Amino acid sequence: MRYVTVLFGDFFKSEKAGGILLASAAILSLLLVNLEIWPTLPDQLKSYLDVGVPGLKLSIEHWVNDLFMAIFFLLIGLELEREIYAGELSVLKKASLPIAAALGGMLLPALIHFLFNTGTPTQSGWGIPMATDIAFALAMLTVLGKKVPTTVKVFLTALAVIDDLGAILVIAIFYSSGIKWMMLGISLGIWGVLLLLNKLKVNKLFPYLLGGIAMWYFMLQSGVHATISGVLLAFAIPFGNGGAASPSFYLQHKLHYPVAYFILPVFAFVNTAIVLTPDVFFTADFSNMLGIGLGLVVGKPIGVFLFSVIAIKLGISQLPSGMNYLQVAATGMLAGIGFTMAIFISLLAFDDPFFVLQSKMAIIIGSVISAVFGLLTFQWSFRK
Repeated sequence: MRYVTVLFGDFFKSEKAGGILLASAAILSLLLVNLEIWPTLPDQLKSYLDVGVPGLKLSIEHWVNDLFMAIFFLLIGLELEREIYAGELSVLKKASLPIAAALGGMLLPALIHFLFNTGTPTQSGWGIPMATDIAFALAMLTVLGKKVPTTVKVFLTALAVIDDLGAILVIAIFYSSGIKWMMLGISLGIWGVLLLLNKLKVNKLFPYLLGGIAMWYFMLQSGVHATISGVLLAFAIPFGNGGAASPSFYLQHKLHYPVAYFILPVFAFVNTAIVLTPDVFFTADFSNMLGIGLGLVVGKPIGVFLFSVIAIKLGISQLPSGMNYLQVAATGMLAGIGFTMAIFISLLAFDDPFFVLQSKMAIIIGSVISAVFGLLTFQWSFRK
């Protein structure tokens, strides 16, 4: 368990600092474009880079969203694997509360967006407000200092990890199109070989990473989003006893800082290089923005709180020690910070650049409101 504690400490430290850097990168990108310091940035990000490999002539934006985010998903997968084998999700009684909370925090926001957008061109955006940004959410907790109980941090982390798993499943099932089955079969075949290596107790990382690169390439060509390969790779890498000698522990430890301090800030910088035009705010149809905004600000906290209370009252779960119901509600509000994954899903949900731009603005506004409400409610809970 000592190794689990060390990993959780590293995870929390990297995510809280990474959240601040993430916000800074997004703000910088918005300022550079809208103050016309770097007005050509959006167009330059759409320019193509050809590395000489068939099928890999991608724009800078796509390299970031397809390759960098696959590495981010690999880290999420490793974190999820650790939680299942040795963390909060390893004991059903402990796991049931964040599972119930995450389920409510995904279903209600999706329902709100669907109700506002059913039968419209933006109906496919229902998955956008489902996601929670771990980095930003944990960064907000650090603003409150040492007053935050450890159980709250663990609850929010477990909730966000399960939330990410839900988002991954949504992407794989609903946001993959035009599947090329042969390419997908090759990718899954490579994954099968890696699982076999795991069973044969091959503990060297090199064959898994090499196989992961090949799996990513064929997944990219298949039409299923390439980031899914990162999660699959995570579950093929041996976990062992979860100790320092475990390949899973080693890789997770090594990925924390590059992801928090480089990959996510670059993703934020690239995907918030948007021009804020009056059309976004004065369009005749606000249904998409309302669905996303209300999904994050209203749907998330109500879904998290309602499903948590039901699970506790039914005896399925128990309220963590040192944590009260007001803090469960406040955690739900912070779960409404959907920045990274929500923006990522919006890129998959819409082909129309205007809908993507509209979605990004709604995500930014909704996430800021959720953060403010969450911090104020936590402060109130400490006084109570």
